[in-house]
Amino acid sequence: MKRRGISWFAKEGLLGNNPVLVQLLGLCSVLAVSTSMSNAIGMGVAATVVLICSNLLISLLRKFIPEQVRIAAYIVVISGFVTAVQLLIKAYFPAIDKSLGIFIPLIVVNCIVLARAEAFASKNKPAAALLDGLFMGIGYTAALLAVSFIRELFGNGTVFGISVFGGSYPKVLLLTMPAGAFICLACVVAAVRYFTMKGRSKK
Repeated sequence: MKRRGISWFAKEGLLGNNPVLVQLLGLCSVLAVSTSMSNAIGMGVAATVVLICSNLLISLLRKFIPEQVRIAAYIVVISGFVTAVQLLIKAYFPAIDKSLGIFIPLIVVNCIVLARAEAFASKNKPAAALLDGLFMGIGYTAALLAVSFIRELFGNGTVFGISVFGGSYPKVLLLTMPAGAFICLACVVAAVRYFTMKGRSKK
């Protein structure tokens, strides 16, 4: 199997195979929690921790999990880590737990986590699986932050709840609504695709 360096995982997770901007996975949580950057960081970190831990354990157990029950086994592993992360957030970050609500436990059925378990962790060694989980999580978080930055800045005139444009700023309420989430995500995806294709054409 081809040896992959950290730079390969970083490039795949952030741009080449970004779970949100390229694969278009996990869009439900991206659209729902991207109303503020604090929510984006909370959700991104939680999903990244689950990705790293589940990828690592599934890779370690890949030779012992029967083919017929692999998906069920992956879900059990993922749900265990999601429960642990949710309890930690409830205990130490109650504000984030309150703002994210049901979307933390819904990481169990997040397409990104299950897709990486099936497509990568179950077929590669633990070190590679860990790096894949880390950089896919970072890519997911970066996409969340990009969308939430646009929505919070132009929707409410704030960044991390801090006023940027002053009290007289006419808020663009559309960006704080579900329709605004779709518009912002579409713009971010289009921009990434444009610059990616432009970079490839130069080569």
